[in-house]
Amino acid sequence: MTESRSPTPPSVWRNPIHFLAFGFGSGAMPKAPGTWGTLVGLPFVLLWQQLPPGGYAAVLVVATLLGIWLCHRTAADLGVHDHGGIVWDEFVGVWIALWLAPPGWLWLLGGFVLFRLFDIWKPWPIRWVDRKVGGGFGIMLDDILAGFMALLALLAIEWLLLLG
Repeated sequence: MTESRSPTPPSVWRNPIHFLAFGFGSGAMPKAPGTWGTLVGLPFVLLWQQLPPGGYAAVLVVATLLGIWLCHRTAADLGVHDHGGIVWDEFVGVWIALWLAPPGWLWLLGGFVLFRLFDIWKPWPIRWVDRKVGGGFGIMLDDILAGFMALLALLAIEWLLLLG
């Protein structure tokens, strides 16, 4: 289901659940809220990369479960399936995209770009999930898949560079 670009509800600034779902308010940007949400989520990767891969994976699991609840609750409160301002799913998607990536700004940029491309382009099965899976799980799942596709692409690029 495609996201709705309704006006930002005032509850984003009053309700802590909505504030988190809107990516600390980054989803309230009038243009490209998904891109802004991804940008705001990106610095957290620098923290998560300090953890061992299993610790980073634990953060992803917790953030995903929290996100399913946050996104479901916020969408239900707003009466919109996937308000364009709900960007917690972008946070988790970019975190997945960079989970096993090498450290460095070039890799962060690459993960960001690849994640946004997969999230916007929505190749199969992302498009199918976006259209057919509802609730907080559906809001999160298409970005989770985009994150894993971006991660695989990033790791393939790393592998190709190592061969050369």
